[in-house]
Amino acid sequence: MNSYRSQRKLLLFDVDGTLILTRGRGRQAMVAAAEAEFGRPIRMEFKDFAGSTDRRIIAEMLAKNGIAVENPETALHRVLVRYLKELQPLMSAPGTVEILPGVKNLLEAVSRNGEFVPGLLTGNIEQGARIKLEAAGLNSYFSFGAYGDDHADRNQLPGFALRRAEALCGENFPAESVWIIGDTPKDVECARVNRLRSLAVATSAWSVADLMEHSPDAALPNFADTEAVLKVLRA
Repeated sequence: MNSYRSQRKLLLFDVDGTLILTRGRGRQAMVAAAEAEFGRPIRMEFKDFAGSTDRRIIAEMLAKNGIAVENPETALHRVLVRYLKELQPLMSAPGTVEILPGVKNLLEAVSRNGEFVPGLLTGNIEQGARIKLEAAGLNSYFSFGAYGDDHADRNQLPGFALRRAEALCGENFPAESVWIIGDTPKDVECARVNRLRSLAVATSAWSVADLMEHSPDAALPNFADTEAVLKVLRA
């Protein structure tokens, strides 16, 4: 494909803890799926989930619970199928999903403003991400992304997102115009490893001070001040 060098900013948003909170229901669905598949109790802590891909979460969950499988890919697929079945009704329950402060206004602004192209970069498998975003009424803001079913290693996901953005927009996005936006140190690491820019938001378990220890390009407490966020992203 012939593409030209874009003058726009590509914004790649994480989902859980960045755009929305699901009150632990995603973790609940994953654990329930694994327990149903292997017929035994499963233990999993929040820190094991935050910033990881679904594929890696399942692999670590099996290892930490001493579960050996003959065919890891088959086991992964079976757990993910069960996970989606568990997740859908949980996300449909009233009051499950909380949109974080300023998110809706920010997504409205970047979707209307020709300076920006919003996309996703999330450890969720795509169907899981879409279920969560649909429950929050945010799914329509994102026409492409990179997901946990693209690769188990989060740091490999930006390449998928960039290729899809170029195919969709017919533009080449230079590294300095690409922002990875998330709430965990792993989001910051993902940007750094790929020589992209990072905006860290203190909307989950890490404070601004915690996040700044990982040297993001910018850090904010949340998205509540739309103009302040846009000013950072235009820099």
